[in-house]
Amino acid sequence: MKKHRIYTMTVASVYPLYLTKVEKKGRTKEEVDQVFRWLTGYTQEAIDQHLAAETNFEDFFAQAPKLNANRSLIKGMICGVRIEEIEEPLMREVRYLDKLIDELAKGKKMEKILRSSID
Repeated sequence: MKKHRIYTMTVASVYPLYLTKVEKKGRTKEEVDQVFRWLTGYTQEAIDQHLAAETNFEDFFAQAPKLNANRSLIKGMICGVRIEEIEEPLMREVRYLDKLIDELAKGKKMEKILRSSID
């Protein structure tokens, strides 16, 4: 079975799109980075290194030090699909990130976005 295209895309190629999306709504790069740290357990330095190294999404999530246990509380629709119904683990992780960025862009409070667990 062929891998989904998102798995081979670099996080660095999508990251600026996330920034543009949230900055248009008055949110910040720091908040995007906080979402990344909360979800993956990476330090800011490690995130910056992955961006510079152009790590793909598959490796980015595979190497994540500690995926947040509360990420399973992320529910809802993203790209027309209900997150809790996504069976493929890597696709679910990518969609968790997408959903958190969407919530940030929609103006939700950080405490709600991070499921009451601020890093």
